[in-house]
Amino acid sequence: MTKKVSFTSDGIKIAGNLYLPATVYTAPRPAIVVSHPGSGVKEQAAGLYARLLAERGFVTLAFDAAFQGESEGLPRGLENPSQRIEDIKSAVSFISTLPEADAGRTGVLGICASGGYGIMAAATDHRIKAVATVSGVDIGRMFRNGADGKQSPEVIQKMLDLAAQDRRAVAAGNEVGTFPLFPETEEQAKAQGRYAYEGWKYYCTSLGQHPRSAKAFVWSSVERIAGFDAFRIADMIAPRPLLIIAGAEADTLWMAQEAFSVAKEPKELFIIDGASHKDLYHQKEAVMPAVNKLEHFFNSKL
Repeated sequence: MTKKVSFTSDGIKIAGNLYLPATVYTAPRPAIVVSHPGSGVKEQAAGLYARLLAERGFVTLAFDAAFQGESEGLPRGLENPSQRIEDIKSAVSFISTLPEADAGRTGVLGICASGGYGIMAAATDHRIKAVATVSGVDIGRMFRNGADGKQSPEVIQKMLDLAAQDRRAVAAGNEVGTFPLFPETEEQAKAQGRYAYEGWKYYCTSLGQHPRSAKAFVWSSVERIAGFDAFRIADMIAPRPLLIIAGAEADTLWMAQEAFSVAKEPKELFIIDGASHKDLYHQKEAVMPAVNKLEHFFNSKL
């Protein structure tokens, strides 16, 4: 069963979908907060994982980040790491109040950028008893170094130049500016490499697109993202458990490995053979092994 819900995060109204197991249990169930990728919404990959885990007996919550999707907040299209972390913590607060959920057995699942946000949230919020990531990345590293870690340093410097120009323009009375997250055409996407093409195909075609998912961010996002380090205090999650799930063919695998190297035991890095970064968003052959692993992890750790 799915229910539309809302809660507040730092004064901003957040829209969510609550997933409840079909089976009626006599006692509250373990709860999992599922947080979406940087440009996603709750109806995409986060909703898929939330639904599949609810079918396995968990109470799950997928929600739209502040400034995005159905959630409130201005300017629209702001990606703010500190707010994103607060959104996760606020979701934990909300789910802990539900009679169906066991507040003492609450976990977090972060997908893509929310993998990094979930790690940071768990490091400083002891209510989170277990944390898992799927295709998890640090959005700061992504912007500074690129998906594959090989991006020229000039790219982020140029983006910061443009963010500074936007600040001047806004101060002069102009509208907040935005930058596109995806190439305009399939040909352009293919020319930019596998990660860009996968993103374009998922978010901009019938494969995974949703009318409320972000196609652009405001320029002020860049300043907030550029200095962010999602894995800096990953070691503080211990002795609570961490599970990192990544595709063997993902361009972003290096970030999963980096997060794993910083974290302390108990931790596990689970690699899915043949899977790319976006395969873990929607491809059954990649998603189901991930869900099976998540079911075992959260059942045993919560």
